[in-house]
Amino acid sequence: MELYHRSPIILNFNTMKLANTFLILMLVVLSSCEEIIDVDLQDEAPRLVIEASIDWEKGTTGNDQLIKLNMSTPFFETASITAVEGALVSVTNDSTDDVFVFADTGEGNYTTSEFIPILNDTYTLEVIHDGETYAASEALVSVAPINEIRQSIEGGFNDEIIDLNLYFDDPVNEENFYFSKLLREGDTFTELNTLSDRFIDGNEVFIIFEKDGYSDNDSEFLPGDVVKIELLGVSEQFYGFMEILIEQYYGGGDPFSSTAAEIKGNCINLTNEANYAYGYFRLSEADIITYTVE
Repeated sequence: MELYHRSPIILNFNTMKLANTFLILMLVVLSSCEEIIDVDLQDEAPRLVIEASIDWEKGTTGNDQLIKLNMSTPFFETASITAVEGALVSVTNDSTDDVFVFADTGEGNYTTSEFIPILNDTYTLEVIHDGETYAASEALVSVAPINEIRQSIEGGFNDEIIDLNLYFDDPVNEENFYFSKLLREGDTFTELNTLSDRFIDGNEVFIIFEKDGYSDNDSEFLPGDVVKIELLGVSEQFYGFMEILIEQYYGGGDPFSSTAAEIKGNCINLTNEANYAYGYFRLSEADIITYTVE
């Protein structure tokens, strides 16, 4: 009887010791999880960001154009006002010497309603800000017209969801580079793609747009969805710039992707070479189509 009574007492005592030890360990783990770790991030000085995409939509005059100027900010900074006001912005046609002045309309927007687009002519952008002059030059690149948009469930990676196919004829015996954009009504981000005609010269070309449904912005196409698709002609230099940018954007979080690196555009600082700007000065003819998914 004594052994019977003593055994439970000894077992309960050991059990209590184990439980208390477990609780202490859990408190230590939880308290360590709540420890705040300060990471010393090396933020570089803000740089000028130039958003200068001159798009001439087929069937329009192309006179109305917009250039945006902002300052870069630290990665975790969200409250700063970065719009650049008071800069002097102009674009010059190097062949005709016509100068198009972009007026400061506030909030970093610089506009003109007098731009004259001429295919294949080279234009030079000049931005004077904070006592320094930035410049970039590019030619206005033409683009083939869009033939049609077809939808199917067989052309993409997933034969159970709708994909959209954009068709156009690539010009024969010409080196062409394309930039396409798709934005569905209600989505936050625009889908970007680049294409070279290196292996498809002179053929009817199609670009497949397919949503895989892995995120809200990437949910699959459904009947009634309205999408805007733009096809633009671009230079080989811009094509290479966007190839790297798109690869880094879509490769984020991929353990097999290359290490992200700073991507420089074509905007240089003529006053202080080290203080270069972010962004790219591009001129493109564009064909734009709006399509409703059936």
